Amino acid sequence: MSTPYVRRFDSFDRVLHGFLMLSFLGLAATGLPLIFSDQPWARRMTGILGSFEVAGWLHRVCATMLITVFAVHLSRLGRRLIFQRDFGLLWGPRSMVPQPRDLTDAVGHVKWFLGLGARPRFDRYTYWEKFDYWAVFWGMGIIGASGLLLWFPVFFANVVPGWFFNIALLVHGEEALLAVGFIFTMHFFNGHLRPEKFPMDRVIFTGRVSLEELEEERPSEYARLKASGGLAALQVPPPERWLVRLGTVIGTTAVSIGLLLVGFILYAVLT
Repeated sequence: MSTPYVRRFDSFDRVLHGFLMLSFLGLAATGLPLIFSDQPWARRMTGILGSFEVAGWLHRVCATMLITVFAVHLSRLGRRLIFQRDFGLLWGPRSMVPQPRDLTDAVGHVKWFLGLGARPRFDRYTYWEKFDYWAVFWGMGIIGASGLLLWFPVFFANVVPGWFFNIALLVHGEEALLAVGFIFTMHFFNGHLRPEKFPMDRVIFTGRVSLEELEEERPSEYARLKASGGLAALQVPPPERWLVRLGTVIGTTAVSIGLLLVGFILYAVLT
């Protein structure tokens, strides 16, 4: 008998995350050589791409993709709030908005790490997943706004003073380094590299999680869905083998590239 599965992410979420991942990796791979242009590895990377000019052009292509992903995500949230009246997005167990329970869970998790208490009973979104989400959300706004300012300097020179571009250049580079460091270390660890998930959590690629895993990792969500009869509506067949393999290949490639880029950053900073 096959293991029962439930849907965690729909196809829209998965495709959008795929474009987010592709654009972010592209931005990191083309932006870091521009920041560390004096490093030998940066010159080799741009040599593979063709030149620093080509790297800059590809950087703008990936930026356009990322801005589009951000806009689509915002429009979907707006549609659910305004037209579907889904106010559960703003508060409650299905919301990504930080709530008092998240602080309690974070403290309880630290106590569990230290052997001083039981593991918190997490619901649909954990406190670290919300932190990941808002870190990316905040970073998109700052990096995107400063990047557009640098992309179209003639246009924005009509509305902001010249010194503003110096600030934008500094903010864009520093925030980008922070984002790359965070995503390629903390997010990758939480999503894929922690012991219970290693070497890969494929849920974002398959959109499905086994009922056993849901009960073990998110007991509050499992109990809530079971009590409301929602589990039956979410049950889906197990993911196809080709989809699992594809997710493994894509995820492994992304993690490998991300960790390699983090290594380049550390090498540049330390040397």
